[in-house]
Amino acid sequence: MNSGDTSWVLTASALVLLMTVPGLAFFYGGLVRRKNILSILMQCFVIVCVISLQWVLLGYSLAFGPSFHGIIGNLDWMGLAGVGTAPSADYGTTIPHYAFMIFQAMFAIITPALMTGAFAERMKFPAFLVFIILWSTFVYDPLAHWVWNKNGWLGAMGALDFAGGIVVHVSSGISALVLAILLGKRIGYNHKPIRPHNLPFTVLGGALLWFGWFGFNAGSALAANGLAAQALVATQVSTAAAALIWMLVEWWHNGSPTVLGAVTGAIGGLVAITPACGFVGPLSAIVIGAMAGGLCYLAVAVVKGKVGYDDSLDAFGVHGIGGIFGTIAVGIFAQEAYGGKTGVLFGNLQQFLVQGLLVLVAMAFAVAMTFILYKIVDAVIGMRVEKENELIGLDLTQQSEAAYTVIE
Repeated sequence: MNSGDTSWVLTASALVLLMTVPGLAFFYGGLVRRKNILSILMQCFVIVCVISLQWVLLGYSLAFGPSFHGIIGNLDWMGLAGVGTAPSADYGTTIPHYAFMIFQAMFAIITPALMTGAFAERMKFPAFLVFIILWSTFVYDPLAHWVWNKNGWLGAMGALDFAGGIVVHVSSGISALVLAILLGKRIGYNHKPIRPHNLPFTVLGGALLWFGWFGFNAGSALAANGLAAQALVATQVSTAAAALIWMLVEWWHNGSPTVLGAVTGAIGGLVAITPACGFVGPLSAIVIGAMAGGLCYLAVAVVKGKVGYDDSLDAFGVHGIGGIFGTIAVGIFAQEAYGGKTGVLFGNLQQFLVQGLLVLVAMAFAVAMTFILYKIVDAVIGMRVEKENELIGLDLTQQSEAAYTVIE
C-alpha cells in the first residue's frame, strides 16, 4: 500500500463530493427562479445522503462486486462485507479497498444529481426520492458494472471510459432528456421569459465544479503518478478551450459574450474530456474541448428551441451531448504514447467502432429504463407537482421554506 496514492485518492474523493455540494447545487440553484432555489439545493444535498447509504448497502456490490456473467455484480459485498482497509486485488492495488469504494461513491452521487437540471421546478419531492434510488440501482449500477467492473461485458470488449463519459454523463444526460419530455414543459415555457435569478451563484458553482473536476478526472488514475498529471493537464486545457469557443460562437450568434455562456461552455469541456483525459495528450484535449464548446452551444441554443423540449437547465445539452462526443472522441484521438490505446487518427478503427457501440448501448439502456421507472413512480406517487404548487414555487410547497425574506 502506498501512502501517497492513498492520500491522493482520499483527497480526490473530497473534491468530487464538492462538485455536488456546493458546486452543482449553486450552479443549478442560480439558474432557477428564486421561488425554486431551495428545492434544487435540497435535491442535491439529499442525493448525497441517500446515495451514500444505497452505495454502501447495495450499489457498490452491484457495480464492482464479483460479476454475474459480466452483467451485474452479485451481493457478496453487500453492506461492504469483504471490503476493508487492505488493497483490493481488482481495484487500486496500492490503496485501501475502502478508498476505492468511497471514491466511486462520489461518482454514484453526482450522476443522478446532474439529472435534476432537466426536471427543475416541477417534480414532487417524494417522487424524486423514490425515483433517484430506483434509477441509481437499475441504471447507474449496471452501467458502471458493464464498463468499469474488471469483468463487465463492455469493458471486456475494449470500451474506454477513463472517468465517466458514459457511466456518468451519457447515462444522466440521456435520462434527463427522457424525464424532461415525460414531465412536460414548465407552465409558461415559451410564452414568457424564465430567467436565472442569481448568475453569481451559477458562476460560483461552475468554478467549484471546475476545481472539483480535477479530483474527478485526475483521481481516476487511482495513484499520484504521471497518469494523474496527464489527466489534470488535459482537463484544464480542454475546459479553457470549450469556454472560449462557446463565448466566441455566442458573441457571433447573439451579439454579446455572456458569463453564463462562458461558464456553461466550460462545463461542456469538462464533460467531453472526462472519458478521454487518460488517453489523449494536451493538444488533442484542446481540440476536444473546442469542438465540445461548439457542439454543446448548438444543442442548447439552437436544437433545443427548434425541437421544443423543456430541459430546464440544459442537462442533456451539456452532459448528454458532451458525454456522447467525448466518448466517441476517445476512439478518434486516443494515442498510445499517452494511455497505451490508439484511436482512428493513429490507425485503430476498431477502437472507434467500440466507442460508438458503447454510446448506442448506454443510450438505449438509459432511455428504456428511465421510461419504465418513471411510469412506475408516476403511477404510484405522481411525478409532477400540481399546477397551483408549481406557480407558487417548490420551495414553499415542497420544503415549506423561502430562500429570501423581505424585512419590512
